[in-house]
Amino acid sequence: MIYLAHTAHWQFLGLITGFLAWILTMATAGLNEWRLWYVANVPVITSGMAWVGIWRTCFYSHAFPGTENCHSISISDTFVPVEIPVAQVLMLLAIICGLAGNISAAVAMRMVYFSLEDRRNIRLVFVLAGSLYLLTGIFSLVPLVWNMTSVLNNSTIDFPPEFYLPAAPVRQQVGSAIGVGMVASILMLISGLVFLSYR
Repeated sequence: MIYLAHTAHWQFLGLITGFLAWILTMATAGLNEWRLWYVANVPVITSGMAWVGIWRTCFYSHAFPGTENCHSISISDTFVPVEIPVAQVLMLLAIICGLAGNISAAVAMRMVYFSLEDRRNIRLVFVLAGSLYLLTGIFSLVPLVWNMTSVLNNSTIDFPPEFYLPAAPVRQQVGSAIGVGMVASILMLISGLVFLSYR
């Protein structure tokens, strides 16, 4: 039986990196800080800052019963720009695809490290894992870059009155979610390339 464990040390590191990148991708999807809006309506938005995510908007206020005031953003809301519903869909696809990539990568590593009799499909499983990792990185990178471009262009969102947010902020900046997502996407792309390079 051919010993193959020595051929996949980089891929094992790629599996660990892919798993960490997948966790960061899930965190990115759940964070509210995709866009930081600085607003002039300080009596209502006490902190002068609101967080606009892909699932909800939040701000701190002493004018309402709860300290943090949040409103959900749905994929069917007509007031949101197209990059937000696209981000909702693509981030969910990235999470699902990342899970499938991790499972495929774990199966590939099992085939290498534990001497299984049938090794005919070992290269195919590595290619599948690498392709799923690359797809995950692309799925998350597209909405991140699109939303970052909207922030840098100071794009507006015509929120309904119950959100208490103006259509245009005084200024806005890229939130921490986009930074976390960029790191996750880059790590995921690196993992994909490492798995595709297996010989």
